[in-house]
Amino acid sequence: MAEITGRELHLVKKALAIAVLAIERQPGPFQSHSDMQDMKGLLDLLVPGDTELAFYARAARIAVTGNPE
Repeated sequence: MAEITGRELHLVKKALAIAVLAIERQPGPFQSHSDMQDMKGLLDLLVPGDTELAFYARAARIAVTGNPE
């Protein structure tokens, strides 16, 4: 398995957070709940604490909605 560190790790975390938010916002039968749960699990493994997780959740909201709240 490749070792991901530095900027690449940051991008993976951010991409996962954006994907989770995008899936959550997808209504009905097109929402891939199992993918979303797996992505959340990966984020939990990669992000050591709630403060950093909140940072990536905020970044995802800005990327997906254009609004930090």
